Parts: sequence; C-alpha cells; structure tokens
Amino acid sequence: MAIKCIARLRSRRVVQDQLQTPNEVEAEGGCCWANLPQELLWEVLLRIEETESIWPQRKNVVACAGVCRSWRFIIQQIVKLPQLSGKLTFPISVKQPGPKDSLLQCFIKRNRSTQTYYLYLGLTNSALSDGGKFLLAARKCRRPTCTDYIISLQAEDFSKGTNTYAGRLRSNFLGTKFTVFDGQSPQAGAKMGKSRSSRLANLRQVSPSSNYPMAHISYELNLLGSRGPRRMQCNMSTIPATSIAPGGLDPTTQAELNPYQSTPTSFLSKSASMENSVSDQKNGVLVLINKAPRWHEQLQCWCLNFHGRVTIASVKNFQLVASPENEPAGPEHEKIILQFGKVGKDLFTMDYRYPISAFQAFAICLSSFETRIACE
Repeated sequence: MAIKCIARLRSRRVVQDQLQTPNEVEAEGGCCWANLPQELLWEVLLRIEETESIWPQRKNVVACAGVCRSWRFIIQQIVKLPQLSGKLTFPISVKQPGPKDSLLQCFIKRNRSTQTYYLYLGLTNSALSDGGKFLLAARKCRRPTCTDYIISLQAEDFSKGTNTYAGRLRSNFLGTKFTVFDGQSPQAGAKMGKSRSSRLANLRQVSPSSNYPMAHISYELNLLGSRGPRRMQCNMSTIPATSIAPGGLDPTTQAELNPYQSTPTSFLSKSASMENSVSDQKNGVLVLINKAPRWHEQLQCWCLNFHGRVTIASVKNFQLVASPENEPAGPEHEKIILQFGKVGKDLFTMDYRYPISAFQAFAICLSSFETRIACE
C-alpha cells in the first residue's frame, strides 16, 4: 500500500514538473500532454478559449499555451488578433491594433507621489469599482531639457535594459511636442514570422536598448485659454491613412496575417523621418485630430459626448478622430479612435480602437498629463 502511495506521489510530481518547465521536457524528447489526439486537443482548447473569454479567467488560455509546443501551436491558431476578437490575451496584444467594431474600454490610475501611471483593462463598465487587468505602467522622469515617460510591461520595473521595457514618450522643453518611441522595430513583425509562437507568449524579441519613433504629438496654441479645449494632433508614422478605409490593413496586421511576407520597408523608412503634418499627409500617414466640441448654452462650457465614460470636466479630456486630409470626410472619419477623460481625482478612462494599439493609446494619453503654459 505504501509503495502505491509513493508511486502516485512521484507521478504527480512528474506531472507538476512537466507543467512548470515545458521547455525542459521538450528538450528531453517530448511531453505526455502532446500525445493527446489532435482532434480532441483542438476541441478542448477551443472550448477553453471560448468559455474563458474575460479576465481573470482568461489566464487559463495563457497557461495552456505554456504546456508544450503542440498546445502552443493550437492556441496560436485559435486565439484571434484583438482587432477581430476584441480580446487582449498575451503581452504582445498591447502592441497590436484594437478591435474594429467597438472601443476597448480601459482606465488609467495616477500615483502623484511616485509620478507613476498604470493602465488597466476594464472588466466592467464602471472604472471606479473595477479592479481591472494590468496592461502597462509608465513613470515620469524629468530632465533638464525634456520629460520622459518610461513605459513598461511590469508595474515596478522601469529599467531600459530588461525585457519588460516597452517604449517611452519624450516631450520638448515646453511640453508642446512629443515623440512616441517603440522598443521594438516596426519591421520586427515581418522578420520574426517563423517565431510567431514565441511572440504571442512574450516580448523577449524586443531589444531594450533600441528606440524607434512611431508617432509625433503636437499641441497648438489655445486662443480661448483654459476655458477652451486643447488642440492636439497625432501623426501616426507607422500607420498608413488607408488603414481606416473599408478593408484596409495596417503594416502590423499585415505582418501577423502574412508572417512570411515582408512589411514594405519603403513606407516604414519614409514615415520614420516625418516630423510635420504636411509631409505626413502627402505620404499617406494616418493623422489623428481633436473631435470638435460644441458649446453648451445652458452649461456655458464646451462639451463632448463620451457616452457616460467621463464624469468630470477637465481640459485633459479629448476625443480623437482620423483627419480627412484634403478629401471630403467620410463615415470612417466620424468614428472615435481614442477617447480619454477624467472620472476621479487620479482616475481616468481610456477607450481605443483599430488601427492604434493599447501602447500607442497609452502614450498619447500620457502626453495629456503635461502642463503647457505656452498653450493654455
């Protein structure tokens, strides 16, 4: 009887070791979980992905991707891109475009004492009572001639020399112009087509010491002072203007859907050097502008319809839509791509959609926290 108990304990330990260190098991020659019939395994994982659709239950989908290589391959096929499913599953999801059909609701918490900002995925419609799923964090670093916001995948690690480094936001001395830098090359998605499974599970392919400009944000002079809304413009250097057209795709999505087809380097090389809206629009780069607010006679203030997502009036509140450039505005130019607003003393909602990612939306919202004496 004792021998049977010991044998059972040993078998349990073996299973636990296989679950905890799948890479080591694969190196030794295979995993017992990989021997399940493919049809059965596909059906089981598909049901897990469908039922565990929200966090924190969705962590089970991530756990399945780490069991062994065959499980990871099937999860890779089952889990759809955020723009198609509206779900954020793996860490790489924060660098992928948001959903096309709706706004993905998030919120930002600000810690004034540490100058730190935390981005969470909303789990309910109310950010005040929602614990949220942590996505990104940023810490403000003042320098003599500029201000940096270091963006990280971890809440407490803001070192540029680690794999948790996602990118940064840098402002000029006056806080009127900002540049968003990505820690990963925009061409990395095409170059790493054969290692797509590893990119789904983590961001270890990111080079912590590299910075690639991907967006330029500018704030213009506000003639109405603090009473009027801020005027801002975002030039998305790595997203073509055609991405918002019916059937249009951005380079990131094209690399994900066609991992063996290289991203057009001519577009990326040109867009990386653009620094003003005129050249951006001529080269077909997506430009985001403020949605014009309306003056409310009864309230005697400028108003935007946030559909209940913003409850406190603030000069920081904004909604961004795509600029029609020199063409007539169409329905795609009326859709709100990013909205940001205040709901508490240090609590703000952030809702975004395709073609920008959570990382890009977070960086744009961080620029709104800067005080601009020259603009207000």
